[in-house]
Amino acid sequence: MSHPHPDLGQPPRLPDTALRVVALGGLGEIGRNMTVFEYRGRLLIVDCGVLFPEEHQPGVDVILPDFGYIRDRLDKIDAIVLTHGHEDHIGGVPYLLKERADIPVIGSKLTLAFITSKLKEHRITPKTIEVKEGDRRKVGTFETEFFAVNHSIPDGLAVAIRTKAGIVLHTGDFKMDQFPLDRRLTDLRGFAKLSEEGVDLFMTDSTNAEVPGFTTSEKDLGPAIDTVFRTAPGRIIVSSFASHVHRIQQVLDAAKLGGRKVAFVGRSMVRNMGIAGDLGYLKVPKGLIVDLKELEKLPDRKVTLICTGSQGEPMAALARMANRDHMIRIGEGDTVLMASSLIPGNENAIYGLINGLIRWGANVVHKGNAKVHVSGHASAGELVYCYNLIKPRNVMPVHGEYRHLKANAALAVATGVPADRVIIAEDGVVVDLDKGRAKIVGKVEAGYVYVDAMTVGGVTEANLKDRRTLAEEGVVTVVLLVDANTGLLAEPPDFLARGFVHDDTTFKDVIPVIEDTLAKAASESIGDANALEELVGRAVGNWTWRHWRRRPVIIPVVIDA
Repeated sequence: MSHPHPDLGQPPRLPDTALRVVALGGLGEIGRNMTVFEYRGRLLIVDCGVLFPEEHQPGVDVILPDFGYIRDRLDKIDAIVLTHGHEDHIGGVPYLLKERADIPVIGSKLTLAFITSKLKEHRITPKTIEVKEGDRRKVGTFETEFFAVNHSIPDGLAVAIRTKAGIVLHTGDFKMDQFPLDRRLTDLRGFAKLSEEGVDLFMTDSTNAEVPGFTTSEKDLGPAIDTVFRTAPGRIIVSSFASHVHRIQQVLDAAKLGGRKVAFVGRSMVRNMGIAGDLGYLKVPKGLIVDLKELEKLPDRKVTLICTGSQGEPMAALARMANRDHMIRIGEGDTVLMASSLIPGNENAIYGLINGLIRWGANVVHKGNAKVHVSGHASAGELVYCYNLIKPRNVMPVHGEYRHLKANAALAVATGVPADRVIIAEDGVVVDLDKGRAKIVGKVEAGYVYVDAMTVGGVTEANLKDRRTLAEEGVVTVVLLVDANTGLLAEPPDFLARGFVHDDTTFKDVIPVIEDTLAKAASESIGDANALEELVGRAVGNWTWRHWRRRPVIIPVVIDA
């Protein structure tokens, strides 16, 4: 198994016979999916998503792939292919199109509708090319073919990319639900036909590679959802991802059956379901959806609300309800149905949310106590099935943390793919497919690019370290009035502290330390305010650590008296 090596250098020039594959995101993380394919000087991009920040990245809205690798070749990009409409695959598109607005965006009808709506907020009108399963399309130097795949959003596509260097099959996010609600099966016949031609590189979704067996069908959730609607005494508040059209279809059907009316709550939910309804992906029974104001006039047993926020996001509707910061007041008799997965790392926020809702008297039905969610990704059984069906010459697991990639690689080897033809790459690792072999040939920069309000890329790791320090250790400002002639204090210093536990006597013992520092500086003729601030800052910082075992941010301000 080829593992990326930490001391990989810059990749060599790409031979004319080879196809180069560079993932700029999505390998070693769940999110930020973006892969660049390069052949004879032209580029094709598959997906361009965002990663959502964790607690150690305060103040960050989303994290983008680093476009540095392609920035000086934006004119060489033939198109961006989008496999499906989730944020971790389309969220970065506006930022790439800001650098070159006329890159054609290729995707299925729903995916293009979601990205077009998102781009409207950025005041960009994209050049779109709609495709559907079964289509073959020449895209500049590349020939693409599209296959239907199931996922937790309708209209997902896998893409095959043909060049003279070989055939690559990229699954996007997929599973093999045998009873999908829209009857749109993952196209195994298409995969098998492609395997007759010979798949040279198979890039496959690793998210559930550690989960044995097969992913449960969406259809199997019906009874659990129906039970909630049959037994709930009062209002039902459903939270789901704003893109999970099939799950919301199940809720609408159950609501109609139970004689309830439905309102959507939250901007993204209202927008996405509006799009899905207009395009026919969501079949909305006549008269079922009403305005929130109208819903308030109905008895509780006739009410269903569908909102976002099942991941514990602080600003999402459900979290605001739990915190009593929303016009909808959760109380006794309410049932909250959380119809989505737990994103790894979010568990604490989600359990905090569940506790908050239960405290107000709600009955909370979630993945942990009822069958109300199934994953959108293929488990080990399905992945093995695909390896046996496709018989790829080379394999490169994608979409997942390192443990998922490794588990997926092990499945490929177990089905007979030679270990030296299974490549575990990370973001920025350069893989060349040449003469039927895929090999790691180098590494390029593929770091995190932080979006913070209106700034893109301005926030650095150093800024985040400062923010974490401010959050955890506090800040102490020391104001010094220094006599310009002697270089010594003209009056006792002032201390302003925030987030640092202190009282009137806390800083009494540091005054002699400051006086010593200034005296030493004066003896060495250091009178420059910046130099004095640096010396005092270091001295006060050392003192706070010795005395209080704390490292607050120290801001010294020297004023000439």
